[in-house]
Amino acid sequence: MRLTVLIFTIVVAGSSVLWSETDGFQAFTSERARRLAVTATPKPLPIVTLQDQNGREFGFADYNDRVVLVDFIYTRCPTMCPIMGARFRQLHRSMENISPDKRYSLLSISFDPEHDTVAVLSSYADTFGADGSSWRMARVSDQAKLDFLLKELGVVIIPDEFGGYQHNAAIHVVDRGGRVAHILDYDVSSEQIQQVVQQL
Repeated sequence: MRLTVLIFTIVVAGSSVLWSETDGFQAFTSERARRLAVTATPKPLPIVTLQDQNGREFGFADYNDRVVLVDFIYTRCPTMCPIMGARFRQLHRSMENISPDKRYSLLSISFDPEHDTVAVLSSYADTFGADGSSWRMARVSDQAKLDFLLKELGVVIIPDEFGGYQHNAAIHVVDRGGRVAHILDYDVSSEQIQQVVQQL
């Protein structure tokens, strides 16, 4: 009897801790927890200066109350980044299906500014059809500010043994107030993205 009570107490205590640490059993990974956190409390973006594929400097505030879909890439990536580029190309084309007041902008930010110069980004943009207006390829040339941006958003970048990086791939949805309000899977459907954009 005592053993049964002890086991029951341990199970209840363990379940309580697990409930607390996983947002009610929803977040079993740090990535899932990151996504739940910004959905519950949108996260303001830090002030950083970006430089696009045409050499123009700008900031997140320049989007003037538009929803922005942001991904993080590096141009030498042989796997996930080309997939993200192809996905953003699809989203870029699908903008025509959204009414003018619900349109969004696309922004691909390189986390490898030493290699991804303006010229490299320009070539990469041409490959995927980023027009430099509704879809920009950009870099943050100040490494400390780039590191801060990545840290604030919970973007994990790990150098690998081949000179590349392992990184989490997602679409960060920045609302009209300049806050990250959703983090979506890279392969989410255009229809789902349109729904999110329209809600914001």
